Amino acid sequence: MSLDDWSDTENDAVVASYFAMLSDELAGQSYVKASHNRLLQEQIGRTRGSIEFKYCNVSAAAKGFGLPIIKGYQPRFNFQMTLAEAISRWLAKHPEWETALHNPLHSEFAEATTLFVGVAPTLRNTPPPEETEKMRAVAMRFDIAGRDERNRKLGRAGEEVVFHRERAQLKELGLHDLARRVRWTSQEDGDGAGYDILSFLPDGGERLIEVKTTNGWERTPFHISRNELEVANARRDDWYLFRLYDFARAPKAFEIRPPLEAHVALTATSFQASFG
Repeated sequence: MSLDDWSDTENDAVVASYFAMLSDELAGQSYVKASHNRLLQEQIGRTRGSIEFKYCNVSAAAKGFGLPIIKGYQPRFNFQMTLAEAISRWLAKHPEWETALHNPLHSEFAEATTLFVGVAPTLRNTPPPEETEKMRAVAMRFDIAGRDERNRKLGRAGEEVVFHRERAQLKELGLHDLARRVRWTSQEDGDGAGYDILSFLPDGGERLIEVKTTNGWERTPFHISRNELEVANARRDDWYLFRLYDFARAPKAFEIRPPLEAHVALTATSFQASFG
């Protein structure tokens, strides 16, 4: 280990300091970055500048985890995987942290009708290769898509926002009968339909919406089931994937339509094992 390499103890300390600040920021509470830096200097003996740089490394690694990041600490992607491992350890020790981001979901947020829906990411606006590779490496090693998928409170919160948005948009058009017919299918009937929300176009056509939600950036990977893909292909004219991102801070979204292969790379991540 060189003098510039950070030990696991040092990485754990800077990650804990970072998440303390991030928690305050997300809660709308004031904090002083310089104070956290000074405490960390005393704790691990690193300089102010090296700690500031490391906080930016934590932002980059946290981005790879599909997590919100601290404003002002712009991601620097020249971090080692040992820093990502420190984030994984912190999350494992604090399983309540991500859950608390959406528990309870404030009713005024759930029913908000204003949600920025932009253009889906494309190959033409792909980040620099070194950034993309780091994000992909973290996402694959720590199964970020799987963690989002298993976060039931996050998934439910995202679906709730889309459900209320669909109803509100139809009401704004004066289509109150259609608005009343919008169904939160995954809550009412379970997850087997291949979509989460049954909504409608202004002409009465069905709009089958599968919602995927993350606290991370717009390129955070997500899981999609075989059943969802089959329904997407069978109902191409009606099926929509609604991707919510940056959900814990300032939710934004985009939609993509089948065929999904035109927008994302689909990778098999599991296999069925049988005895005959």
